[in-house]
Amino acid sequence: MSDLRAAVAAGVFGADDAFRALLQATVETARGIFHAKASSVFLLDETTDELVFEAVAGEGAGTLIGKRFPSSTGVAGWVLVTRQPLVVDDLTKDTRFSRDAAESTGYVPRGIMAVPLLVDDSVLGVLSVLDRPVDVPFTLAEMDVLGLFGNQAAIALDLLRRARRAQAALDGEGELAALARFASRLEDADEDKREAGLQLLRALERLLAL
Repeated sequence: MSDLRAAVAAGVFGADDAFRALLQATVETARGIFHAKASSVFLLDETTDELVFEAVAGEGAGTLIGKRFPSSTGVAGWVLVTRQPLVVDDLTKDTRFSRDAAESTGYVPRGIMAVPLLVDDSVLGVLSVLDRPVDVPFTLAEMDVLGLFGNQAAIALDLLRRARRAQAALDGEGELAALARFASRLEDADEDKREAGLQLLRALERLLAL
């Protein structure tokens, strides 16, 4: 219930669009700062072990959202698995690059800079920027700057993931779904009912902690 309580506390039920907008603003800003041809955020879908395009700016914007790859694919997959940032100026000379995957997106980059999106001990996805209009390589100093964007994107991805889990619990069946609906309805209850409901939830929490 920790994800549910966090979602309720943050008021994120039905907030999918708001968090996606924050991710989109992040990739738009990152692309502008680095004068890149494209920038994107991948989310790790743990259920299917795939990387999913959640936000894209520049090349591929409007067509790639929702497109999936196995989580180990290409440079993004390497960054995800190793949890290490990476700069590659010439992807044609790097064995981690998956040209087939790039071609399937409609854009084959020359260079990439990517950072993992980390929250606590979890890796949620990858933020990347691709190419520049002139032949200027990415630098390690710039990767530190991209890491700051990555921190913001990680927060947005974490909220998005929590909101989706909470919504899935509300939409589901069984005891967990019933308890999720109960917690959600507390938001609209009058003060006396809300306090009584919260006392019940606190009592349940104490019971589960025994």
